[in-house]
Amino acid sequence: MQKGFTLLQTIAISGVFSAVSGWYGFMFGRESARKELGGLIEDLRNSNSDSVSPTPSHSQE
Repeated sequence: MQKGFTLLQTIAISGVFSAVSGWYGFMFGRESARKELGGLIEDLRNSNSDSVSPTPSHSQE
C-alpha cells in the first residue's frame, strides 16, 4: 500500500489550498475595508451636517 502522494496530487492539493485561502483572504479584506470606509463615510456625513456654512457650488458663478 502506497502512503505518499504523487506529484500531481501534491500540486492539485496545493492549488486547491491556494485558491481557498486566497478567496477567504480576499473576502476578509473586502469586509474589513467596507467597515473602515463605512466609518469614514459616517464621520464625513456627521461633520458635514454639523458645519455652519454650506460649501459653495460652482453653479452660482
